[in-house]
Amino acid sequence: MTAPLDAAVDVDLPLHFDDRGRTAQPPDLAGHVRDMIEMVLFTAPGERVNRPDFGSGLLQAVFAPASAELAATIEYTTHAALQRWLSDVLEVHELTVRADDNVLRVDLEYALLRTGERRRDVFVREVAR
Repeated sequence: MTAPLDAAVDVDLPLHFDDRGRTAQPPDLAGHVRDMIEMVLFTAPGERVNRPDFGSGLLQAVFAPASAELAATIEYTTHAALQRWLSDVLEVHELTVRADDNVLRVDLEYALLRTGERRRDVFVREVAR
């Protein structure tokens, strides 16, 4: 069972229009939250004009020299970004970030606050060198 969305607030991401020419609404809460997570993870701070601190900075760390300390720092800062921007819709339970060559993989387990549903999603992004 999917939770209803607040039609006055929720917009499908990425932004597009529906068949009626109106701003499209997301099909369900879980998909909408997943889209928001992806936006936070893969937006670099400074990319947004009116929100220069929005994002996680995750993509900049892909090509840094690998170390246990760097991995822990990346996971901590990514968790902090999700907490800062999405704490009103989800609770992060487990987060793992891995970079192999030019592919970044984020494994995330979280709970939707509106429904209590626990979810596990994987976010993958290939980064051009």
